Amino acid sequence: MAKRALANFFFEVGMLKRTPRSGFQFLGSGAESVAEHSFRTATIGYALARLAGDVDAGRVVLLCLFHDLPEARLGDLNYVNKKYVQADEQRAVDDLAATLPFGDDYRALLGEFSAGQTAEACLAQDADQLEMILALKEYKDLGNRYADAWYPFAVRRLQTELARELAEAIWETDSSLWWFDDGSDWWVHGRRQPPESLPPASTDQG
Repeated sequence: MAKRALANFFFEVGMLKRTPRSGFQFLGSGAESVAEHSFRTATIGYALARLAGDVDAGRVVLLCLFHDLPEARLGDLNYVNKKYVQADEQRAVDDLAATLPFGDDYRALLGEFSAGQTAEACLAQDADQLEMILALKEYKDLGNRYADAWYPFAVRRLQTELARELAEAIWETDSSLWWFDDGSDWWVHGRRQPPESLPPASTDQG
């Protein structure tokens, strides 16, 4: 029976691949699933934890991976939606937890993230916002002028100086530099150029 419950859980997690992040509707460009968001958030969370040095990096990653799982049942409510819609997230958490052999752990993870009282939860929440800032910068670089208006609000949600410093670096970095910054002939020929030919070795035996 537990294995059937786990199978259902894995299918539920898969729903996040088909659940869109709804804020992009208001930004006017961009598309991202909750699963895509959660993956990059977890990667950011790991980096923050390692840079902080005095927290449980594994715990931060778990918080990031699970923080939006209730959206498989609730959908993603953006800041406009939340003005008018009251979602019962705790019920969604409790209903899923009741079916899982690690339900208490899952409930504790979501409770810790929401409360934001531990160092790990603060970094996970900052990772959540930094992922949004990265997305905003990507769309800003493609010409979305509204990203500049959204950015200050995302920064104000950050709780740690480390995250604020990273946000500034992100906003100052061209989002294509990681792959398009060398200006080499690769972008002309699509292959590495061989080294310049050396003169043939002398065969003079005299």
